[in-house]
Amino acid sequence: MSEITPDLVRHLGVLARIQLTDEEVERLTGQLDVIVDNIAKVSEVATPDVAATSHPIPLENVFRPDVPQAPLTQEQTLQNAPEAEDGRFVVTAILGEEQ
Repeated sequence: MSEITPDLVRHLGVLARIQLTDEEVERLTGQLDVIVDNIAKVSEVATPDVAATSHPIPLENVFRPDVPQAPLTQEQTLQNAPEAEDGRFVVTAILGEEQ
């Protein structure tokens, strides 16, 4: 059992500038007691022998190795372009300029 008491809940309410009724104090006392007990259970398990993890399942890199290869030729690059001119892609102006 934790040390959460109705007086402590009232004090926390004053610190948080929250007006609590007696019913709210009783309900919050029980709820905070359960929360503190659960945190204590987790703290019992978290020992120096247990390594910290950010993910429950080990993650692996799924990317292929980066192997340098010859670059594409200009023709290969432009072969599927909707429009090309003088060895370059032709695109619509985006800054309000009309073509």
